[in-house]
Amino acid sequence: MWKRDEAVRSPAVPTSDTSAAAPAAQAARPDNAVRGQNERDVVNIGKSVVIKGELNGSEDLTIEGHVEGRIELRDHVLTIGANGKIKAELHAKAIVVLGEVIGNVTATEKVDIRENGSVDGDITAPRVAIAEGAHFRGSVDMQNKGAKPAGASAQAPRPAPTAVAQPQTQGPQAVAASGQQRMGA
Repeated sequence: MWKRDEAVRSPAVPTSDTSAAAPAAQAARPDNAVRGQNERDVVNIGKSVVIKGELNGSEDLTIEGHVEGRIELRDHVLTIGANGKIKAELHAKAIVVLGEVIGNVTATEKVDIRENGSVDGDITAPRVAIAEGAHFRGSVDMQNKGAKPAGASAQAPRPAPTAVAQPQTQGPQAVAASGQQRMGA
């Protein structure tokens, strides 16, 4: 894949001396490997770019342009820049909104709507942050991954109704059930 940084970079050693160029290239490789481990790859989509369709990737992504459709970066960070205008379903590890999003937003870690950011749609994430001055219209589901579904908790036994039902029964059965004895008639 073409990368802008590699295309712009000029060789450090003149190409006429090939014997000096080989050691310089070998010395540069470990440095690039260390740099790649310390920095995450980030892809930028400029403000003049318009994308319609599905966008998938395995790198962090910053969008300053217009996207319509679906964006999926399951293990990476998606940032909607201040100029970004998105009409799509978003799925990412973390989502930061500085621009405008129309559509549902799902993150496995966090959704962060910054000042002047806008989201019109439902948010599903374990952590949600909405800054003062941000716009949000929709619902928020902050259910954790390990939590039980809503239907399972409704079927769980409830001890409170059983305790309430015992005092309501009258007569000797209630007295025997509670372990109390009455003295005198």
